[in-house]
Amino acid sequence: MTDPKQWQSIEATAVLFFLLQAVRVLFSVLFGLIYDTIFAGRVPLVVTGLAVVVTFLAFLIPAVIPRRHGQGFPRWLAALVFLARVPLTVDHPMVRFVSGLVLIAAAMAYLTLRLRYTPLSVPSWLILALLGDQLVRALGHTYDITLRPGWLPWQGVLSLGLLGLTLLLHRRGPFREIAPQYRVEVGDGLAIGALLFLETALLAFPNALTRWSSGLVSGSQAYGFLAPALFLVTGLPLGRLSRRLMERLVNFLWPMGGVLFIVALLLSLILGRMALGPLSAGALLLAQWLGLLAIPYALADCPVEEKEQTGRALALGGLFFLVLHFAYAFTFTYPYTLPFFRGMGLPILLLAALVTALPTMGGAAFGDVEALRIRHSSIQVLAFVALGLLIAWIARPPRLVPPSPEGRVRAATYNIHYGYDTHWRYRLEAMAQALEENGVEVVFLQEVDAARITSYGVDNALWLGRRLGMQVVYQPTLEQLSGIALLSRWPVEAADGVWLTSALEQTAIVHARLRVGERGLDAYGIWLGLTEEERIRQIEEAVAFIGDAEPALFGGDLNSPPDSPVYRRLEAAGFVDPFRQLGLEPAPTEPSESPEKRIDYVWLRGLFPEEAHVPETVASDHRPVVVEARWP
Repeated sequence: MTDPKQWQSIEATAVLFFLLQAVRVLFSVLFGLIYDTIFAGRVPLVVTGLAVVVTFLAFLIPAVIPRRHGQGFPRWLAALVFLARVPLTVDHPMVRFVSGLVLIAAAMAYLTLRLRYTPLSVPSWLILALLGDQLVRALGHTYDITLRPGWLPWQGVLSLGLLGLTLLLHRRGPFREIAPQYRVEVGDGLAIGALLFLETALLAFPNALTRWSSGLVSGSQAYGFLAPALFLVTGLPLGRLSRRLMERLVNFLWPMGGVLFIVALLLSLILGRMALGPLSAGALLLAQWLGLLAIPYALADCPVEEKEQTGRALALGGLFFLVLHFAYAFTFTYPYTLPFFRGMGLPILLLAALVTALPTMGGAAFGDVEALRIRHSSIQVLAFVALGLLIAWIARPPRLVPPSPEGRVRAATYNIHYGYDTHWRYRLEAMAQALEENGVEVVFLQEVDAARITSYGVDNALWLGRRLGMQVVYQPTLEQLSGIALLSRWPVEAADGVWLTSALEQTAIVHARLRVGERGLDAYGIWLGLTEEERIRQIEEAVAFIGDAEPALFGGDLNSPPDSPVYRRLEAAGFVDPFRQLGLEPAPTEPSESPEKRIDYVWLRGLFPEEAHVPETVASDHRPVVVEARWP
């Protein structure tokens, strides 16, 4: 491959692909730092504050990129991105933080230069990067396969290969300065930042679309459809058919100067959030298509001027991207930060969508679609279709692992800490191994993320369900993307759940009616609040929701010791603590490394306990509780 333009496309796509990964990694590490500062006090406030400041500086780097520079400058920036991507694979917070900062700063500088010289190509490169990112996450059931320890040697080979090609295939010649050929306006820079927020917060994640559209179901079938569908819709703007549809859409929406385009994007997000099922899924896929179409029009009219401000515009876009993500994070952490942000997730997304689409209000730019007019060979089209089919095959509903003989049931509760251990290393595989080694057939999960950028965009419940061959019932509590879950090897006949009254962080109870051979079994999972006043009220609501269901399992993180009103209320409701019933000394469950408190429980009603223990695993910040029970 010696065509400089063809290589530049591969190079730029790789840089943007690694940028998307670095953003997920950096936000996940920052989440751990902020969490430890607020809750555990293990990290000084000044350290976390410094980390936030340097993060902002990395995104503001375009503002200081000189207008004139040597022709080899983009090459060296790309090389720095490829090298920084290698340590990003190492699952250590500090290593990932430093490498993520370096990568993001270099990638933002590189993007600044490409917007100055070839802005019409940037939308295509971004779409290709999004497709690559969706692929590596789909291959890992939402957990990016290239961010796991086993990928490190392969990443080294890939980065060195990209580095070598960059250095060899860029044309060499005498040093000369080059000046910008195009400019990007401030509004266009903000639109780029807003679109990147929409993609990294919601629209580029099929698991996020699944949780928005599927309600209280396992989500396996919805994810099996949405993963390949989103891949195809994301690549749609690059195809000829899509361009024809786009031009017709432009002609239809143009009479009001782009207003209808903006309205269509906003309504698709609103419908995606308010509706359920196919209507919601279709609206969210439409939002993805419209959002990706907005940026080419934003960059279609970039005349050369002396007062070029691309760097400043992209820096403001990066700043806006960060502000949107921090605001969106507050919608999940509002009880401990800013209560105003409770329930504000959709308004923040709508603001981002509005800013993304505002450049379409410009008349000349709205009619120019050159940014997506690229040629595709038949082999490239077939490869794209083949990758879509591969994703569909991987994302299909999994085969469930059969449970043990129906005479006994083995249940557990596990607060999985969003997939992290105490030191903020991602340990979902270790959690799965702990459950697998203990033969768990029903497990109640707390602190479950479904697609948050602060936990690598992974759907914890979906990933664990597929890893363990279990059916998943997910109950959202925060913005549809965080909550509690119930996993079962036994068939789920019905499922429901309700929110519990919560002045602080929203809590809930989830229920599944299981078919255990010829018998029925009701299973209830819960997470209770952090104040005793809330817990007393919430356990009353939970007991009322359960009613007289029997036989029943009840498990979760109750945030209550054995001598608490919550414990006594469950005993009064006829539930049995297996440890007390068996005369065992209950082991504490939290924190996992040196446990002191017993706040995680599995209770039984209408079942006889046979065994109860607390596995000594430190995969999460809590230890699981495992109970085996038999029928009367």
